[in-house]
Amino acid sequence: MPGHGRADVDSHHELPRVSAGTDLLEATDFATFRALSHLPWMMTAHVIYAAVDDVRPATISPDVVTNVIRGSIGFDGLLITDDLSMKALAGSDEEKASAALAAGCDVLLHCNGERREMEGVARGATALSEMATERFDRARAAVEGGRRLSLGERQDFAGRLDAILEGA
Repeated sequence: MPGHGRADVDSHHELPRVSAGTDLLEATDFATFRALSHLPWMMTAHVIYAAVDDVRPATISPDVVTNVIRGSIGFDGLLITDDLSMKALAGSDEEKASAALAAGCDVLLHCNGERREMEGVARGATALSEMATERFDRARAAVEGGRRLSLGERQDFAGRLDAILEGA
């Protein structure tokens, strides 16, 4: 979140940059996530959205997390980083972890199993904040509740998504 659709490269290998303006992003890319903002958790994108933060990718951008994800999109669930071992993010593992938490992410994700990297992420990590703990508890309760969407809810969601895509 808030989207890879306009990314020019694969964030597993390098840092994508989206140059679309804020109005277009709000009406299309961000609108998709706004329709999903009720979900218990979402994952950040290692993508620069130049109209919001010309330097930092969403995962480590307080501007994107605060103004777009938590603000415009209205997501108040558990915000998990994408894999910190991906090549899109620069800096040491400790710096990446610390920057993601400082930007407003709740949980750090590191996937490649490299011990040295995991130790670096752990050095940059902190205990869950009170707000992150609340979000985690809500997300866990939602999953443990295991309620599936009814057919009507799925159809309603599909209709809303179609309307967003038609306006793009």
